[in-house]
Amino acid sequence: MLQTRDLIWTLLFIGCAASIQVQITPTQGEISVGESKFFLCEVVGDATDIDWYAPSGEKIVSSQDVFVSRTDESTSTLTIYHATVDSSGNYKCVAKSADKEAQATVQVKIFQKISFKNAPSLQEFNEGDNADIVCDVVSSPPATIFWKHKGAKIHVAKDVRFKIMENAHLQIRGIKKTDEGMYTCEARVMARGEIDFRAIKVVINVLPTIRIRQAEVNATADIGTSAMLACDADGFPEPTVTWARNNVVLETDEKYSLNEDGSELLIKDVTKVDEGDYTCMAKNKAGEKEEEVSLNVFVTPRITYLNNQTASELQEHVTLTCEASGEPTPAITWSFGPRVFTEREQSLDGNVVVRSDARVSSLTLKYVQFSDAGQYLCTARNPIGQDSKNMYLEVRYSPKIQGPVTVYTWEGNSANISCEVLAHPGASVVWFRDGQQLPSANTTNIKIYSTPTASYLEITPESQNDFGSYNCTATNVIGSESKEFLMIQAEVPSAPTVEGVAPFSSTAMVNFEEPDSNGGVSVLRYKVDWRQPGQDWSSREFEVETGTNQIILTGLKPETAYEVKMAAVNGKGDGESSPSTPFTTKPIQGEPSAPKLEAKVQKKGNALKVNWVKQDDGGTPIKHYLVRYKPKHVSDWRPEIRVPHGSDHVLLQALDWNTEYEVYVVAENQQGKSKPAVVSFRTAMQPTAIPVGGSGLGTGAIVGILMVVFLLLLVGVDVTCYFLNKCGLLMCIAVNFCGKTGPGAKGKDIEEGKAAFTKDESKEPIVEVRTEEANPPTQDGGAPTEPSETTPLTEAEPTSPDTTSPVVNSLPTAASNSTPGASERNTAAAVESAKSAAEASLPASAGSKDSGPAPAGATSSSTPDVGPLVDLSEGASLTVAPPKAATAASEPDAKAAEPKESTGSPSTASTAQADIKVAIDDKANANDAITKEANATETKEVKEVDAVPNSTTEVKTVPNEAPVANGNESKA
Repeated sequence: MLQTRDLIWTLLFIGCAASIQVQITPTQGEISVGESKFFLCEVVGDATDIDWYAPSGEKIVSSQDVFVSRTDESTSTLTIYHATVDSSGNYKCVAKSADKEAQATVQVKIFQKISFKNAPSLQEFNEGDNADIVCDVVSSPPATIFWKHKGAKIHVAKDVRFKIMENAHLQIRGIKKTDEGMYTCEARVMARGEIDFRAIKVVINVLPTIRIRQAEVNATADIGTSAMLACDADGFPEPTVTWARNNVVLETDEKYSLNEDGSELLIKDVTKVDEGDYTCMAKNKAGEKEEEVSLNVFVTPRITYLNNQTASELQEHVTLTCEASGEPTPAITWSFGPRVFTEREQSLDGNVVVRSDARVSSLTLKYVQFSDAGQYLCTARNPIGQDSKNMYLEVRYSPKIQGPVTVYTWEGNSANISCEVLAHPGASVVWFRDGQQLPSANTTNIKIYSTPTASYLEITPESQNDFGSYNCTATNVIGSESKEFLMIQAEVPSAPTVEGVAPFSSTAMVNFEEPDSNGGVSVLRYKVDWRQPGQDWSSREFEVETGTNQIILTGLKPETAYEVKMAAVNGKGDGESSPSTPFTTKPIQGEPSAPKLEAKVQKKGNALKVNWVKQDDGGTPIKHYLVRYKPKHVSDWRPEIRVPHGSDHVLLQALDWNTEYEVYVVAENQQGKSKPAVVSFRTAMQPTAIPVGGSGLGTGAIVGILMVVFLLLLVGVDVTCYFLNKCGLLMCIAVNFCGKTGPGAKGKDIEEGKAAFTKDESKEPIVEVRTEEANPPTQDGGAPTEPSETTPLTEAEPTSPDTTSPVVNSLPTAASNSTPGASERNTAAAVESAKSAAEASLPASAGSKDSGPAPAGATSSSTPDVGPLVDLSEGASLTVAPPKAATAASEPDAKAAEPKESTGSPSTASTAQADIKVAIDDKANANDAITKEANATETKEVKEVDAVPNSTTEVKTVPNEAPVANGNESKA
């Protein structure tokens, strides 16, 4: 290899020595537009100049695009910067040396790589347009273009809507929203195997469409309501919705309100001026769309003019006018009581004519009558609502007298003749008979009663002369009117007609016709008489029942002949009896007939009262009635109800609301049951609970109220206890803080023998003389009973046959001092006298144990165990009541105790104003002696009794709290 190469270089050197050789590297050049490339020109041999020549033949001078540089003596470089299409051609390198010259050429080819000159990545079209998807490709040689949609190659032969244009654009005719997506523009240069592509996003914009929710919206004006106009817009991209009226865009303010997307327009406080067309506008990239919404504003009718009027009777052409506003125009009608008048309508008599023009209606009365007076109602109606107002037509007219002309009565029975007067202004009424005004001095059986609209003449006929004609005359400023009334003697009714008798075994149904004449007054009762032939008549009266001409006789005997007759009874008396009608009852049939039923729903609505009337009992008494009931839509009966034979009704309660029931009632006797009597009914609808407004009281408030009520109740009980029983919280406060005496203080004073005297100007004092024992045991060995405030100190035990109480008349009767100023002095003197008398009596009694009988006039009484009460009232005798008997014997040698305390000022016994009767008992020592004396003489004698040992006599003054019947007794 080395030898071969050396050989080649040797041959070249030899050849070059003879000539110059030029070689360009690379021998060919392909340059892409915009790229740069250099070429190297190598010279073999000595060359003085090496130059480059452009394809045009011009020597290349270095510039910005082409640069020539010589690196050494044998090489030169041509550099082409940023080649363009114009840079292509044959470039030549020429080498010169003296007279020698050599050259070489290189062909430079400039080619265009695939370049996407105009291919936007996002291209938007409107739906329905012929879309031209742009993809401009530059290359040399020109590239072949292929189109793809969502990765799949588009075959224009399969879809005629697709077409590849000469400029390689893709055309889609009538593009749809479904054509939206990613498209690929792919370019290929087959000669170079070059390929490139661009992804293009195609967006289809859809023109907005507007859906009006309601093309016409109705609203009512002047009632504070709002109107909602709404339109829904669709499109891509999402359109913007605005509203306009009269080419003025509406925005949110006090009058209008728009929601977030603008689809709803709220018009506040609608008035009539808001009526009109509103434009809903939707706009996006695809375009703009508009739709109209109409707002119809209606106005509720309102009567704007209607006045009261006054007219006189028989006046011509009185016109009532009613004006009303509203939208749509309201229809106006008139009504007077139950009569209704509409436009252009006349009454049957032609007296009333109604005319309407736009919003005004008039009602004309051609001739005014007194009956035309009253309230007229004007009503204006349209589809939105209605309005009504009343006006009053005042008609002035002379009196009109009404009332029944004839009145029936009888002697002794009062009757009223009614003179009812219609008049405006009001009329005065006068009664006459035979030209004489009533009532007169000679008429005592006539009275007149008046009301604003009537006068009543009450007559109690005393004789036939009181029957006849009476005149009523009514007068006002317009005129007067008179009318004659007749009072006629009533008669008893005529006889009713018995049409037939339907007999059963124990009953009979009598059918009758009412009497031809009732005698002038109503029939009150029917008297029915029936009997067996040859026997006395049985009679019974039946009250008149409206609409019923049947009477049922009961208690008849089976297979028995009877005859029946009837008479009508009115207020005058019994009428004539009808001829007797014979009938014969049927044999005993066994089962009773079904009762006759009547059902009545009660006020509660879900309760029913079923009444029945007993029919034929079949010859044997009815034992009971059996009642069954159930709702009609249910097969099972409710539990059977057994009603006693004497009952005539049953009450069914707690029924289902709004449900139809059927009730069976069966009568049963010993022979069996009757056929069921059936009645059906429906209960009422269940009442709706109207919710009641809240009370506003919470739980705490209710608890507080209950606590206050409880405290008030406790205070009331405590106050009652304070005043009645002297106990309770108030009494405790009064005793501890106010210094009042407690309830036990008085009893304590009595027990200790203290005297209590309360000065009271309004009450007389009572002096109490009381004997106390040191340890008074009771008869049965128990403790002594302490007197309380409610225990009367003067109460005596019943008289025992073995006990006689001596009574000593200690003081003679003296003249009493009745001077009012001496009350206190008399009281003190009486107290002192009582004290002296007690001191004088007790020792004497103790010393004369077996003394003789008491002085004449002494009486026997039961032995008291408490001191007597002495009444010191003015003018009353001072009396000491006998104390209660002691229960234990006293020691015979006991000494009389001195009084512990005394009240009042000292005085002598001679000044006492009353007799003092002191009774002292000693059962243990005196019973035997008294018994012997009683057996011997069989008379009641007074024995002297030893003084009670260890006892004291107490004189106590207490207020006279309540006087009793005899005036000499008091309560302690």
